[in-house]
This record gives sequence, structure tokens and C-alpha cells, in this order.
Amino acid sequence: MKRFLAKTYIWILLILLYTPLILIAVFSFTESKVLGSWTGFSTRLYENLFTGRIQGSATLLSAVENTLLIALVSAAVAMLLGTVAAIGIFNLQGRKRRVVSFLNNIPMINPDVITGVSLFLLFIFLHFSQGYLTVILAHISFGTPYVVLSVLPKLQQMNPNVYEAALDLGATPVQALRKVLIPQLRPGMVSGFILAFTMSLDDFAVTFFTRGTIGLETLSTYIYADARKGGLTPELRALMTLIFLIILILLIVINVRQAKMNKDKE
Repeated sequence: MKRFLAKTYIWILLILLYTPLILIAVFSFTESKVLGSWTGFSTRLYENLFTGRIQGSATLLSAVENTLLIALVSAAVAMLLGTVAAIGIFNLQGRKRRVVSFLNNIPMINPDVITGVSLFLLFIFLHFSQGYLTVILAHISFGTPYVVLSVLPKLQQMNPNVYEAALDLGATPVQALRKVLIPQLRPGMVSGFILAFTMSLDDFAVTFFTRGTIGLETLSTYIYADARKGGLTPELRALMTLIFLIILILLIVINVRQAKMNKDKE
């Protein structure tokens, strides 16, 4: 009975999580402006999306470009900073390690609204002109802890003597980092990059408070403004479906490669 209840709970949870995504994907193949109203199978929304034949297409495309650019830059920087931070945390001992790990977890459990307002006040105090730079810095700040959590398990699995052995054999610290540590930490770094990238794509609150008044739009702020007008642009359903499929395919490829690498090691 316990096993049955556990499986039932998991299936209910999966249905709740994926039903909205499936509905968006299904209704992206109909021209209805209202989600839930089926007017016949059509690929017109995808055609409009790729040809730009939609109202405010320039703004939407600009929002997508801004979102991808901010996500790629912030995730790449967060991956580098998070990897270095994870190595530093791993080399700490006792209480210092616990304290720093606790501080690293705070940004992840802190509500986005509080993070956004805090960064907004910080940028005003530092007299930063709000725009691309402040949004990227904000995304780096909440993406880095996820990279740290992704890299730390790889450090714990690694033989701690390998790095010192490389130094004893004549490698410089930079060479040992590049040729010994990074190859073993790469799966965690990639996982952290993907987490930071998807968190950046998904973020609204922090972006909203740190983008300033220069008219910078990301996909989340565009959808928010579009919804306030009385309804979402139908082509957004096609765009959301494509983004979900791209991320899903990327995750499948990475997991398959990781499973194959683990099998080869065994």
C-alpha cells in the first residue's frame, strides 16, 4: 500500500507539472486567440513566429534576443565564478566550510522579490545606470550558487590526491586546474551552466527591478506587459513550446552522454 501511494503521489505530481506544458503545446497548433478554444489544426502560429507576421513582432524578437544574450552571458560568468567558489569552499575546513555553504544557499531560498528590490537599491546606491549591465550582474548573482551546488558533489567524488600529484610532477597550479581539475568537474560545470541559464530565462522579479527605465524587455517582462493588455499574443504559445523542446532535447543529450561516460569508466 505504501508503494502504491508513493507511485500515485509521483504520478499526480508529474501530471500537475506537465499538463500545462502539454496544453500549451497542443493549442500552439490552432489559430484560436484564446487558450482552450480549438478551431482546427494549423501551423499558422509557427509560420507567423518565424516570418514576423505578428503584431509587435519587432518587440517580441528583441525580447527573445535580450533574454538569450543575458542568459548566455550570465550563465557563462556564473559557471566560472561558481566553479572557483566551489573549489574554495571544498578546501575550507570545519566551521568555515559550513558557514560559507550556508551563505551560498541563502540566495536560492531568498524570495525573488526581495532579491530584486535589494539589488535595485544596491545599484542606486552605487550610482549604476540600470540596463543590460545591471540585469546581467543580477542574474550572475543568483545563478552562481546553483553552479556551486552542481560542482561541489564532483569535487567530493574526486580523488583529492590527484591535484597534488600533478603539482609534484611539475605542473603549475594553472596547468593542474586546467588539465586535471576541470576535466573531472566538467559535468558539474555543464549542469550548473544549464541551471543558471534556465533560471535566467525564467526570471521576472529580479529583471523587472533591475532593468531600469530604458525600455529593456526580456521574454518574461514582455509576457507580463502583454498579459496586462488583456490577453497573451497567440504566437507566444508556439514560442514557449519551442523553448521547452530545445531545453528538453539539450537535457536528454547531456544526460545520455553522462550515462555513457559513467558506463565507460566502469
